[in-house]
Amino acid sequence: MGGKNKQRTKGNVRPSSSGKAAELLAKDKGTVPGFIGFGATQNELAYVPAVQGFEEVDSLVDADFRMVLRKMSKRDATTKLKALQEFATMCKEKDSENVKGVLPYWSRIYCRISLDHDRRVREAIQQAFESLILQVKRNLAPYLKSIMGHWLIAQCDTYGPAASAAKMAFQVAFPPNKQSEAVAFCKEEIMSILYDNVMKETPETLSDPQSVPEEEREGKYLRVVTSSLLAMKKLLDLLPENERVVLKDRLIKTLSQSKFWKYCKHKNPQIRSAFFELIIAFCQHLPELMKSEAAKVCPAVLLSIDDMDPVVCPSVWAAALYVLSCIEDCWTHVNAKKGVLPKLWTVLKEGGRGLATVIYPSLLPFFSKLPEEIIVPKMEFFTIFFSTCAKGLLSERALISCSESSAIVAAIMECLRFTLHQNLGMNEDQQKLQQMLINDQLLPLVHSALKNPKLQNSTFSHLADTLLSWEKRADNQEIEEYGDAYQRLLPYFWDGLSQLCMSQVESAEVEKNILEGVSSLLVLLKNPESAQKHTVKKKEKIRFFDEEGTMNVESNNGNCQEELSFEPTYVLQSESLGDSSRCFQHCNPARTVPLEDLVCKLAKLCIAFIKEQKSEIYLAFLATLVSSFPSKNLFTVLLENDTQRNAEFFLEANNEVKTMACNPAVQFLNQKLLTWMKEGKADFSYLIEMLYSVLHCCQKNERTIILNQISEMEQGWLILFHVIQKACVDPIKYVAISDWLKGDVLGEKLVLLADDLCTMEVTIGSSPRKPDSNNWMLLGFALSQHTNNEFMIAEIYIERIIDRLHNALSKDLPKDLTKTGALEPSLSFICDLASNFFCSIKGCLQMSSAEDLLFTIFQLCAQSQEKTHLSDAALHKLKQTWLLGLTSLIKHQEGHLRKYGFFHSSAAWLKSQVQTSTLDVKSLQVLLSCVHTLLDKILKGTQPQSLSHLKILVECMAPDHSEWENLRQKLASQILEGNIFFEQKEIHSVTPISQIAAEMFYTLQWCEEMKDLCPMISKYHELLLQFDIIQRLRKACSTSCETLFSRSLESGLLWALTTSQYIAETKSDSGYNLKQLYVTVDRFFPLTEASLHTVQNIIPSVLQEDKDLILFQCIAKLSTSKGSDITSIDGGFGSLTIINSYSKKGINEGDHILDDQLFIDVLNIIMGWRNHDEQIFLFDCTLKNPEPHLLGINVETLRFLKLLIKYLPTLLTNEQWDFIMCSTLMWLETCSNTVSLDSKPLMLHFVCQCCGMLSDLSYMFQTLTPEISKALPANLLNEWNNFFVEGAYSQLLPLFLKIAAEFKGTILLPTSVHLLTALGEASALIPLKQLMNHNLPAKFIAGQKTNLPDKLQSIMNTLAPLLLSKARPVQITAYHMLYKLMPELPAFDIEHLKSYDDGGNDEEHGLSPPAALMSVISAQEKVLDNMFSNIPVGEYTDIEPLSEAYYCILGYLLAWKLLLVFFKASPSELRAIYAPYLRDSKCLHKLLQNLFRLMPENPTLPGQIADSASKGLCTLFTEKHAILLQETKALHTEIPKLACAVYYSVLEDLPATVRLWWNSQDKRVSSTVDKYTSKYVSNILSSQEITAVQTSTQMFKSMVVKARPVAREVLATYSVDDIFIELVIQLPTNYPLGSITVESGKRVGVAVQQWRNWMLQLNTFLNLQNGSIMEGLALWKTNVDKRFEGVEECMICFSVIHGSNYSLPRKACRTCKKKFHSACLYRWFTSSNKSTCPLCRETFF
Repeated sequence: MGGKNKQRTKGNVRPSSSGKAAELLAKDKGTVPGFIGFGATQNELAYVPAVQGFEEVDSLVDADFRMVLRKMSKRDATTKLKALQEFATMCKEKDSENVKGVLPYWSRIYCRISLDHDRRVREAIQQAFESLILQVKRNLAPYLKSIMGHWLIAQCDTYGPAASAAKMAFQVAFPPNKQSEAVAFCKEEIMSILYDNVMKETPETLSDPQSVPEEEREGKYLRVVTSSLLAMKKLLDLLPENERVVLKDRLIKTLSQSKFWKYCKHKNPQIRSAFFELIIAFCQHLPELMKSEAAKVCPAVLLSIDDMDPVVCPSVWAAALYVLSCIEDCWTHVNAKKGVLPKLWTVLKEGGRGLATVIYPSLLPFFSKLPEEIIVPKMEFFTIFFSTCAKGLLSERALISCSESSAIVAAIMECLRFTLHQNLGMNEDQQKLQQMLINDQLLPLVHSALKNPKLQNSTFSHLADTLLSWEKRADNQEIEEYGDAYQRLLPYFWDGLSQLCMSQVESAEVEKNILEGVSSLLVLLKNPESAQKHTVKKKEKIRFFDEEGTMNVESNNGNCQEELSFEPTYVLQSESLGDSSRCFQHCNPARTVPLEDLVCKLAKLCIAFIKEQKSEIYLAFLATLVSSFPSKNLFTVLLENDTQRNAEFFLEANNEVKTMACNPAVQFLNQKLLTWMKEGKADFSYLIEMLYSVLHCCQKNERTIILNQISEMEQGWLILFHVIQKACVDPIKYVAISDWLKGDVLGEKLVLLADDLCTMEVTIGSSPRKPDSNNWMLLGFALSQHTNNEFMIAEIYIERIIDRLHNALSKDLPKDLTKTGALEPSLSFICDLASNFFCSIKGCLQMSSAEDLLFTIFQLCAQSQEKTHLSDAALHKLKQTWLLGLTSLIKHQEGHLRKYGFFHSSAAWLKSQVQTSTLDVKSLQVLLSCVHTLLDKILKGTQPQSLSHLKILVECMAPDHSEWENLRQKLASQILEGNIFFEQKEIHSVTPISQIAAEMFYTLQWCEEMKDLCPMISKYHELLLQFDIIQRLRKACSTSCETLFSRSLESGLLWALTTSQYIAETKSDSGYNLKQLYVTVDRFFPLTEASLHTVQNIIPSVLQEDKDLILFQCIAKLSTSKGSDITSIDGGFGSLTIINSYSKKGINEGDHILDDQLFIDVLNIIMGWRNHDEQIFLFDCTLKNPEPHLLGINVETLRFLKLLIKYLPTLLTNEQWDFIMCSTLMWLETCSNTVSLDSKPLMLHFVCQCCGMLSDLSYMFQTLTPEISKALPANLLNEWNNFFVEGAYSQLLPLFLKIAAEFKGTILLPTSVHLLTALGEASALIPLKQLMNHNLPAKFIAGQKTNLPDKLQSIMNTLAPLLLSKARPVQITAYHMLYKLMPELPAFDIEHLKSYDDGGNDEEHGLSPPAALMSVISAQEKVLDNMFSNIPVGEYTDIEPLSEAYYCILGYLLAWKLLLVFFKASPSELRAIYAPYLRDSKCLHKLLQNLFRLMPENPTLPGQIADSASKGLCTLFTEKHAILLQETKALHTEIPKLACAVYYSVLEDLPATVRLWWNSQDKRVSSTVDKYTSKYVSNILSSQEITAVQTSTQMFKSMVVKARPVAREVLATYSVDDIFIELVIQLPTNYPLGSITVESGKRVGVAVQQWRNWMLQLNTFLNLQNGSIMEGLALWKTNVDKRFEGVEECMICFSVIHGSNYSLPRKACRTCKKKFHSACLYRWFTSSNKSTCPLCRETFF
């Protein structure tokens, strides 16, 4: 044991290897020790196969399994946990035969680890066991007996997840029907293990006292005993009955042990609980054993019922019930009165100490088993019992918990009912007991519930159940004695309850909750069936059997019941006017008579208190009584002792009134109720309920008279609001007053109310008052749907109300829209009313006023908020209302449209908006959105009449011819029409649809062409495209193509573009035949401007034979053109234009082969023009006032020459090439003389074509293949490189710089963008030689440090500032030209590097990269610092394309990209000097911070899973980003892509510098960078680095380098003579942020100290140098080689080769003669502030 490098004992010449020892043992003894380990008991270690020397044994176990099994034997919990997880994985992945080989060794390992102290390990081994079982299946059988005992114990583990995992494994191994057989098969072994655990084991025997702490030993012992007891119970549960008998002797042995019975008093609650659970199992399965051990069982269980531990209590009470049932003479073994009952009284007095839900449900079955001798004297016993229960109910814990109190109340009531039932006799003692139970127990319980609302729910419910039970038994004639007894008890109870209620109500200090309690109790007693809804739900029930006088007891644990608030309004929510009394009348007379008497007494008492004290709580109580028990008798009682006042005073005398006046209910209304309403002191809901009770006692016509009279009162509206509100909720109440609701009185009043509320002055400037809110709600009730699809009021009044709401929106509101904000409350109420109305009744929108209201709301929704001044909330509500109304209108109109209804009005209004209104973009968006919604609703209508709606819209909105012409003059307004006509094939019958479609296509094309000129047009175009207009228009009209083609031949221009676009899309979709439009090609000739535009655009879609005919005619026309005909449309210009259009996609397409000589002939014709009509060519002239026809023919000539170069370069002769290149030079000279950004568009187009010509020529010569090069004229390439290139770019480069300088940061027009792009594309192709030998004016900056030649520095100073331009083409062009220069620049810093070391300069200086680039970067850094000052690192910032910020960031990133190209092209010596400069100047620090504001949070390309760990995932880091001049639609992603590319390059080229930066950041930034890099970049860089090692062609003498891609490792093996070194270099998961680790492999012949030095050197090279792994290894190898060559190391850095400047140690100390690196010495002197030698400490000279 111990390290291999420790000093060995003398004579011990062999290392201590257990494997070697086993081999020696085999040799000496001649035997093979198959296993290493100890015995198989609990305390012994598990064994695994020997590893070395015994292949015949090892072959049984897979090598990987062998390693994992050895790990499981370790003591460390983490090691075991990982080993088990690995084992489970291997079981799933390995072959089943390999897994079976583990079985012989698994049982001991399982038995040991399943009892491990760490619960995670116990869970993991069960999961691993499940994986093993799934593989081996039946092969587990031979090992089952050794495992089963511990398996059962594991299923009873105190840690839930471990037990669940063990049970899952058991279920996987054995189906349910086989589990008992499996357990029975192993029963003896199981019982042995369980007996040992329970009876023999101790904490010291289960765990090693020397290595396991005492606390851990004790914990394991307690857990094992608990699990073993529970496992014994599980064993009894699983075993069949015959198998249990076999184990009887073993179980008797267990029960005979005194240690077993001591567990009932064990200090650990889990052991006690498990003990009682086992007792239950014995009582269930082996009751004879319990009877034989009764003397021990009964005291152990019954004397433990006061165990209040939450873990133990359920088990001990269940065990007590089982013992009482199992052992008949159990009370002979315990003293009930001294031992059991005192403990019970203590528990009950304290309310179960928080365990009432466990204890109290067991009380009734417990007492049912008490013998007669224990409960005598009964009076005393039951008095004590119920008193202690009552005290427990009022304990603090019981009152806090609803479930606790409910359980106690349920137990009290059940025991009371049982006791009464058992003592119904007529003798004196029984009668006293009955009286005691009712007077001293039941009624005090009710009293307590009245005082405590939390007890009311359960108490009243159980009381109602009890009374219902007594009444049923009293009416049971079959059992006479019981019936008589209960008939005697009921009056006794009602007398007591009446006295209790009266005493509580008349108390001087009565509280509201007591009155509410009384009312709730009475209501519940009135309807006992409703008590069942409120009782606590029980899992099981207790029943009383009258015949036998016995009961069947089952456990009935109560569930928690929600507390109910007994508000007086509660009682009428579920009772109707008719049902309440009817239900009351059907009740048992034994209940109805005393209950009605009690109610009358209480009501009379309330009236007295209301008179004397004017108490509102008594009034609320009275309202509840009257509402719950409405009857004329009650009203008569309420009017007693009152002066008689005639009701006619209230009702205005007539014949009907005289009959009503005698009604006590009406008299009560007049004398009492109306007075209380006028006073307004009480809650109106109480009084309204009383009013409905009055109405209940009246006839229908009487109700109408009463309500009409109430409406005339001062508070009439408020009363009516509450009356109608109640009616809307309760259908019975609605029926009761339906005649009055349909009457004229209410209808007229509601119309007047709507008129008042909609008056503008009512709510302007202030929100509605509360009464107004009620009035709006009242109108809502009137307009909403009720029974039988009818309105609440008459329909005529509904229409008048809707008409008033419409007038408020359509006439009053438009007078001054600025007041809309003040009117928003009214608008909100109107919307609510309209919504209810639209959704209420089928056909409600057939009313004309309703459609008009819907149209007005639509108008408000279709206008912008700037115009309507509506808030977002109000607008949202209006839209919801409109959509509801529109849906209802489409659904229910059934094709019957009103002539000037919603659809007619909407179409006319939309048409006027388009033609007369000035719409900005936002207004257009709002209008389009509403129209789109309108059409979408129509087209989605399931009814056939939806088509008629659409037809009406189209016909009403379609402009006539003059209106179209007017719209075409102002296209911006015309765009609106685009969204109105689409998406229905059946509307071809509408006449103007083809014209509409043609105009729409024209509009779309115009927007497409002009969108770059105006942002507003671009927004219009986007709006139209959002609705997919093109596809919808094509579906809507099949004749659009003919209309467009005829318009194109008439007008040309934009119509031609529109036609070609339509034909191209139609042809690609359905193979449209274009020939049917033009019939023959003669229709295009003679050429006019319109026909030329048409042919030019549609020729790609024309049939091939017709294309050839057109081509032949044009070539013929071209050959005959002379003089002025050359520039005419019907002459050379038009013909050449068509030829160019023909050849645009290639000279020969597909299988069609055309004679190439035709195009060469065209070139010869053009060359002939130069000889005879040279004036048509713009050679070496000025373009101040060029003629358009001359520019046109030159442009077409350039286009033709470009096509020839692209498709037929090898057919051109030397003379023709001379013509092309010379013409290009002369055209360029013409351009350079006069062109500027302000030139006319046609002139700029000519310049663009010239630049394009040069671009094509340059690209062709730079990418020539050998085949093409051979086919070209012999000296063509030399002539181009030696003459034409210099001439062309000597003109083009100054021209580009001149145009770029003219741009001063203003907004670029599209023409200027095209010009700069064309110039840039040509300039970017300039050869490196011409760029370095330029003739531009010199440009130098004072104080600029540089090692570059003057010309190179001048071009750098000229081009670098262009990166700051506000024109993207200028920036990209400058980037491409500088990109060519970057690799050439490091060579000029080499001399500086040599002078740096040899000149005696000891200080480590950082050398600046190109100064011109650094000045650009520093300038942009300041701008970006201001831009990102408030944006934290890691928060993505979206940059708007082509904004000022966009140009700034683009230039900054391009400059850095160039700098990184420069850095990558530098040798390692220079990189070591550039990197400190970038670090010290903070440039890199700012770059990295800015990049983490510019890179997207999720760089995954669209359409992929955002998990970068998945294979094949494409991100912005995996895709190469090409920087193109042409602006694309993906400009919004250019900055993120470029930022990701720069970040990738920084990590690739400056890994060490980035690592230093990352380590210096705060925790938040460091974490953000680490997560992002690890997730998206590290894998790519690591793979690239490993691949570079694999594919490297670099060969090392004496060193071999291999890559391991999967493990991200590089293995380097160095060998010289007898020296052998092996190094393992591993990349971290967050490479390059994390450090590269270098691990030691094998080494031979190297001293330890030397080895450590070399490891340190390689670590330094790899982690501190900005280079690759191969470069680091090369440097390390050089260092080691020098060491073997005899060069001593520098004793400061312990390296031969310096890590930064790669120099050798040269500075020697004169004293000790040791040599040091100059840079190391400088650092030593500056850090130590001394000038002494680091070794000898002498002064260093």
